[in-house]
Amino acid sequence: MHRLAFTKADTAKFISHLDLMRTFQRSFLRAGIHIKHTEGFNPHAFVSIPLPLSVGYSSSCEVLECQVLDTPLEEVPQRMNAALPAGITVQRCYEGVRPVKELYYVNYIVTLEYEAGAPFGAESAIRGLLSRDSLVMEKKSKKAKTGKVEVDLIPLIAKATVEERRDTIALDLILKAQNPGLNPELIVSAIRTYCPDAAPDYAVFHRRAVLDEQFQSWE
Repeated sequence: MHRLAFTKADTAKFISHLDLMRTFQRSFLRAGIHIKHTEGFNPHAFVSIPLPLSVGYSSSCEVLECQVLDTPLEEVPQRMNAALPAGITVQRCYEGVRPVKELYYVNYIVTLEYEAGAPFGAESAIRGLLSRDSLVMEKKSKKAKTGKVEVDLIPLIAKATVEERRDTIALDLILKAQNPGLNPELIVSAIRTYCPDAAPDYAVFHRRAVLDEQFQSWE
């Protein structure tokens, strides 16, 4: 199995997961790179993104899995970048060794933006919120009869740093990636719920790194 490390930025942030998969499938064709296809009556290019990114998020650490058949791996980034839309950039193509189950944490940078500047005391209020022993929020769940389930965010937050920067507050978060994972939007929702005076006008999300259980880069 081969992996493509790629970034997603600018208007490409708004490409949905399914559209992104189709974009890569078409781009492999345009680039003349043959990859493994599924078998059956309607074969299609086998591509997989282990950790789908929410629409509107930028990222510098996305991973796509595929099986390149007859192209030297070092040629793949340049050829793919010539075929991909603006905002998606393949950085390298390599042989995948570590299983996806070892992808344990994700590092997000969440920027809270305030039109009138960060409110007085917002930084300390948010820091206190994330230091609680328990922080319960509701999230959508297809399995629950009510469509929602309660989740305690604290066990899913490995590290959290809060820093005020002029008119914004930056959250540097390391969150559980899967089984279960934590979407950083739930943390922003918790701020709006429990610290309404610190609620941002906007929130910008960036995925910076995917990590293993020892907080080392997962590849």
